[in-house]
Amino acid sequence: MATVLEDRLELAIRQVGTTILGKDKEHAIRLALSCLLARGHLLIEDLPGMGKTTLAHALARCLGLQYQRIQFTSDLLPADILGAAVYERQRETFVFHPGPIFAQLILADEINRATPKTQSALLEAMEEGQVTIEGETRRLPEPFFVIATQNPAYQIGTFPLPESQLDRFLMRIELGYPDAQAERLLLEGEDRREVLARLPVCLTPAQLHEAQIQVAGIHAAPPLLDYVQGLLAFSRQSSLFRGGLSPRAGLALLRAARAWALLHRRGHVLPEDVQTVLPAVVGHRLHPGDEHLEQSAADLVDRLRAAVALPV
Repeated sequence: MATVLEDRLELAIRQVGTTILGKDKEHAIRLALSCLLARGHLLIEDLPGMGKTTLAHALARCLGLQYQRIQFTSDLLPADILGAAVYERQRETFVFHPGPIFAQLILADEINRATPKTQSALLEAMEEGQVTIEGETRRLPEPFFVIATQNPAYQIGTFPLPESQLDRFLMRIELGYPDAQAERLLLEGEDRREVLARLPVCLTPAQLHEAQIQVAGIHAAPPLLDYVQGLLAFSRQSSLFRGGLSPRAGLALLRAARAWALLHRRGHVLPEDVQTVLPAVVGHRLHPGDEHLEQSAADLVDRLRAAVALPV
């Protein structure tokens, strides 16, 4: 039986879908919401103008989350993200001024336009939910969710994210071009900013936290866990891949599959759930064994998926 919480999650998906048009966009919206429910962070890689910023802003509004957008540039400094202690003469002491990182949903826009030093300022925040400034550790708000966007690496002025940074993102997705019908609706319709301004709040942060707790309780049967371990083992043993998937990748895959199951009103994970979230979770973690072969992330995921039999 559907619960009120599940109904509100479905309503949030529909409302966000009014701002991101296209027949395949609902899948991307569900992946993004699954990432949030799984307590992960999301990387969206696509060309400028595809709706990456709109998706982040729409999720923040529908989920009632405090939202901050950080535009990453080559001259952005870590203190511009985290904040800094500033001496105030009236008080005769240093007072901490928090940066934009102290929000519940952060849009790190064009993250690969910043230098590696600034990119790394996000690492502790994303992994630990806290930042250390001037020797003092400060907790970030709950929930805390980072949506980062990046332009393709071939564009001028980009600094590719290192593997350690990529691994902090539970999922990486692409939005792509809208189909012809959706693009016509976009051209004939009103400004996306006006649509965003009217989006209702579908969940409170407390309800979102409750949904995240429910995700952790979604049942994964032993054969399902065997299947996940089989995927991890093949990625490590096959010469098709370099390095293979880490234990953290396995945990991310299972969390994402649990969240996907919750969004589809099930209390248990199916193998199809794992296969559905597999490209978004492991696509940015797999690397070809032969660097001279040009293989896309989709090709690598397809080979992994085909090599491991589904549980009976």
